[in-house]
Amino acid sequence: MAWWKTWVTRVAAQVWFRLVLFTVGAVAVVLVAWLAGPYLPMLGADLGQDSVGTILNIMATSMLAVTTFSLTAMISAYSAAAQGTTPRATQLLVEDPTSQNALSTFLGAFVFAIVGIIALGLDAFGEQARSVLFIATLVVIATVVVTLLRWIHHLTEFGRVPDIIDRVERAATTAACEYAKAPHLGGSVARDAPGPVTEFRAHSPGCVTGISMAQLERWARKADARVHVDVLPGVTVGKGTVLGRVEGRTEVSDADAHELRGAFLIEDHRTYEQDPRLGLVALSEIGSRALSPSTNDPGTAIEVLNALERVFIRVLTTRPDPEVPYPHVHVPQPRFEDLIEDAFRPVARDGAALVEIGLRVQRVLGHLIDVADPREAQQLVEASERGERRAVASLRDEGDRDLVRRAALAARERGPA
Repeated sequence: MAWWKTWVTRVAAQVWFRLVLFTVGAVAVVLVAWLAGPYLPMLGADLGQDSVGTILNIMATSMLAVTTFSLTAMISAYSAAAQGTTPRATQLLVEDPTSQNALSTFLGAFVFAIVGIIALGLDAFGEQARSVLFIATLVVIATVVVTLLRWIHHLTEFGRVPDIIDRVERAATTAACEYAKAPHLGGSVARDAPGPVTEFRAHSPGCVTGISMAQLERWARKADARVHVDVLPGVTVGKGTVLGRVEGRTEVSDADAHELRGAFLIEDHRTYEQDPRLGLVALSEIGSRALSPSTNDPGTAIEVLNALERVFIRVLTTRPDPEVPYPHVHVPQPRFEDLIEDAFRPVARDGAALVEIGLRVQRVLGHLIDVADPREAQQLVEASERGERRAVASLRDEGDRDLVRRAALAARERGPA
């Protein structure tokens, strides 16, 4: 994971990035019309140049209003998502390309109209340039109309609970499948260092959001040493927390320690990029929020359980990549039982008094046991037992308790003998 690639990806996902691109493009169109117009005499015919100013004035007024409306709709969706589902989903809404394209198109059209109005007031802006500007204005209007239609359709779903579940599910699936393909982030299996080791520590508190394995591998090869990573993406560290150990060195210079620390991206908040647990945590938080007394929406919790099943099916059916591109870096892998607990414990706990939740938890776990390896199946069986105990202890009706017991038994019968 090269940090420049990470930053480029993050910058491209920001709202302002598309705004800047479209605004620069709008200004460039007007400049091209001004500079190239005199060299295009075939466009000098009367194409309604007198109407260009009127159209641009209408566009400037309407696009400012539409931009304000779009921004208000986006902020409302962010707030509703944070309050109705989980704050961890907000970053996914912010990166939504459709809303970003809409906002950048509307603001870019506004800037285009303003710059066009200014250009029309210049004596140097001749008839040929006006013709080019007229044609460009028609293209911008068509772009705005198409974008507005897409945006209106998008608003019917944007920020709603099903939309949030789908977004979090996609993010969780991507990160979890990357974990399944490379459980050690492309490094070697974690092991105890046989010789002397030197620790390197974090200089600031925060969450580890990424590890540059390529940077650690380059340093290890250059230093003829092995690096043992102690923290994984998603882990919270404090100032002085051990990030890793260097095997084969009795001491590490300040410059080397600085380079090793630089391979760990420590930020204020967790991100989905290299963290396979965050998406599962976010889904389970949505389910727990739906089961709160103020919401009382077990149907959404069942939808979350269905999404969790799809994520785990992808994880369980993804085979690890045998190639080890970073053999000098030893990395522990997230424990599968931790992934199960992150995903199912909150919903099983908060929905223990609802028979429909207890039944769905057992059926989902049973489906996963069907496709799991023996070791993973055993951990799923243990999760089924814990879910059964919670439900039986919370349900008041004996018939409901019996239903959950039978569902749990059916799920565990699929497991290892």
